Amino acid sequence: MAKKVVLAYSGGLDTSVAVRWMIENLGCEVVCLSANVGQEGTLEGNREKALGAGASAYEELDLREEFARDYLAPVIKANALYEGKYPLVSALSRPLIVKHQVAMARKYGADGIAHGCTGKGNDQVRFEVSSMALAPDLELVAPVRNWGFTREDSVAYAAAHNIAVSATKEKLYSIDDNLWGRAIECGEMEDPWATPPDGVWQLTKRTATEPCDVVISFERGVPVAVDGVAAPLWELIVALNEKVGSYGWGRLDMVENRRVGIKSRETYEAPGALAIMLAHADLESITVERDLQREKTRLESRYAELVYDGLWFSPLKLALDSFIEESQRFVTGEVRLRCEPGRVYVTGRRAPKSLYDYGLATYDAADRFRHADSEGFVQLWGLSVKTWASIQGTSPEA
Repeated sequence: MAKKVVLAYSGGLDTSVAVRWMIENLGCEVVCLSANVGQEGTLEGNREKALGAGASAYEELDLREEFARDYLAPVIKANALYEGKYPLVSALSRPLIVKHQVAMARKYGADGIAHGCTGKGNDQVRFEVSSMALAPDLELVAPVRNWGFTREDSVAYAAAHNIAVSATKEKLYSIDDNLWGRAIECGEMEDPWATPPDGVWQLTKRTATEPCDVVISFERGVPVAVDGVAAPLWELIVALNEKVGSYGWGRLDMVENRRVGIKSRETYEAPGALAIMLAHADLESITVERDLQREKTRLESRYAELVYDGLWFSPLKLALDSFIEESQRFVTGEVRLRCEPGRVYVTGRRAPKSLYDYGLATYDAADRFRHADSEGFVQLWGLSVKTWASIQGTSPEA
């Protein structure tokens, strides 16, 4: 059994209870790491809560720039949406946190790392498989998976030990948020028929009423400016969350397939992420060659599955990164989005290396397409079908 562990500490109910529980039940020393990945307000007071629960040390890291640069940028380039919808909000921060947990374990001489994930969620997989890839010698400790508490039990345990938490028995939503969006679970939303209550939404409260245009500029597949104003990627995401979210757009309500084999009703809001993904995929339509685009589209869902399943540091994902990076060589340009209440859509795109050729595409007098070439092309293209039809084909009347 590990004698000292580094706990990924969110400051929420489960990790706050986990600090004291591991000390009392496992007899191990606990070092807490809180990572700022763009969540709203959840780090405030974490130091006091962690040390008050019995942690021997606490560190807080601002990882927003690294998160955006090394974890969000790759999935933007990959157009990675799990099951065609989910932009991998929670899945993306886990490998980054584990990377820094491992570094802290070396710094403090810890022989294990811990997380506050349940036994039927996806995050346990992401934390532990990432740790296996980066530090196979460290022991993995999962107190929430083993203690047998219900959420109500955890609330009662926290109260009994004077551990300050925001969750109550009356409001049992579990919220995980970062730069890329918010994931909201539990409560009445565990019924897939129930309508999510208005109070769970924060990023997508509709306040804007007048339509507007937003122009996102990309360089090699990564956003670099919004409406001509350049800024670091993480700041652009924050700005787009506010701008696009104010139109009440960017919500997801879906039943997804968890890695552990169960279906789970999930609600998300990710206005900035979904706007960027929409714009990026559209820019690729004029900058990526046809066969490359088709193959990339085929691999995008596989890439998303690898990230969702906790395989960020796997050989296949790393190999796909190289392919995707090459595909982004000319994905530089601008996309214009139209924002209206409840709706965001593309109205224009341009790129200095665009493959869209007006002279080939137009039907007016500027047309440069050699129409006469098409007769022989069509004859050869259809030759196989024509041969089959004449020898083996069956007429509809037969």
